[in-house]
Amino acid sequence: MTWSTADIPDLTGRRALVTGATSGLGYETALELLRHGADVIVAARNPEKAAQAAETLTQRGGRAPTVLELDLADLASVQRAADEVSGQYDGLDLLINNAGVMAPPYRQTVDGFELQLGTNHLGHFALTGRLLPLLLKTPSSRVVTVSSFMHRTVRGIGEGDLRRPAGSYRKWESYGKSKLANLLFLFELDRRLRAAGADVISVGAHPGYASTHLQAAGPELAGRALQAQAWRLATRLVAQSAAAGAWPSLYAATYADLPPGSFVGPSFLEYRGTPTLVLPSRAAQDPELAQRLWAWSVDATGVDPVHTVPR
Repeated sequence: MTWSTADIPDLTGRRALVTGATSGLGYETALELLRHGADVIVAARNPEKAAQAAETLTQRGGRAPTVLELDLADLASVQRAADEVSGQYDGLDLLINNAGVMAPPYRQTVDGFELQLGTNHLGHFALTGRLLPLLLKTPSSRVVTVSSFMHRTVRGIGEGDLRRPAGSYRKWESYGKSKLANLLFLFELDRRLRAAGADVISVGAHPGYASTHLQAAGPELAGRALQAQAWRLATRLVAQSAAAGAWPSLYAATYADLPPGSFVGPSFLEYRGTPTLVLPSRAAQDPELAQRLWAWSVDATGVDPVHTVPR
């Protein structure tokens, strides 16, 4: 497949919300959407960084995004952000669940969940559920959930993983499980939307190995400056750019004929290259596990997206 950002259609009149858009993949995704005419909501935890990102996005994208304060590690913040968007707009064309944390030292969310699963999965699960009424009002809307090839490093997920205690925490295992959860969620959301006959599609993407701040963020949180610097150097040597890493997300968000439930990644060994459809792991395709995770997530967040879909 030959595809580049030049193939993105005119997005004038379409509204997109991108989480984690102050840097890396989210920033590059928001930038291209702005360049192609979309109205973009930049959702981020840090208001100062969000304002700085909005300024450079305006300069480079030719359009000013809207800034939305959103902390995915705080379910009350998720509700406030969703309420703000729902109160301000009458529709939403694209929800790009991009934000995430990777391999930090053990921490919990405000609500007591392990930070990676709480942020990467539960925060986006709740956000999607609360914004789904807006998506349902908008013809041909999409939810794009960003995962990682690291989902292949784990074979499953259990309810106990959501509140895993510090003593049994393994940072890379938890990251892999959070990325597996992203895929299980997008596929189960796709099944439920199609069963309800909703005009919303759920798709996913992963960036391959892209040069972002995410790789060094975990060591930085742990106070390991040398390790963080080593990650930065290694990433510069072997990774593709953040702009190229955003291509699968942009393809998933804008390619007109993409089938519901598609998963998009880089073409060359899923590490780099132009976007193409890729196969997830066997665990990610397990519908029974996806249904269990959905039920656990409803219990954990108090949000059930399926109830917002008319039947």
